[in-house]
Amino acid sequence: MAQEDADIFAEVGARLAISRSEIGVSQAAMAEAIDVSHRAYHSYEKGKRGIPIEALIKMHRRYQVDVAWLLLGTQSIRAGHDFEALKSIETSLDQYLDGAGIKIKSEKRGAIAARWYESQLKGRNVTDDEVHTWIEFARE
Repeated sequence: MAQEDADIFAEVGARLAISRSEIGVSQAAMAEAIDVSHRAYHSYEKGKRGIPIEALIKMHRRYQVDVAWLLLGTQSIRAGHDFEALKSIETSLDQYLDGAGIKIKSEKRGAIAARWYESQLKGRNVTDDEVHTWIEFARE
């Protein structure tokens, strides 16, 4: 697989993990909902392979996930969400991880971003210490 493809798969995988976490379902439940095996879905979130268009359509129909956001990172996860706030959270998280030399799996990164974003939507300010604790639990 070309590096560019690997990067695309990793980006889509991270957004899949964020979406799934935001919806509040397990990987197994999402796999069942979109008619793929748990192993296949896990590989999509890990960025090991691309998710089929049929699965994306089922995800959109069942959970109203924005397919453009999943594929390209544009728009919002669901209508009414603050894309700029989520993008800011992801950027802050990635800067911290890169600066600290911390590697975590894409699905765990997505879960952290989703939790942070959900807290912000509820009007709760998340401290750096909380984010650092979440990262420690997620480390590889």
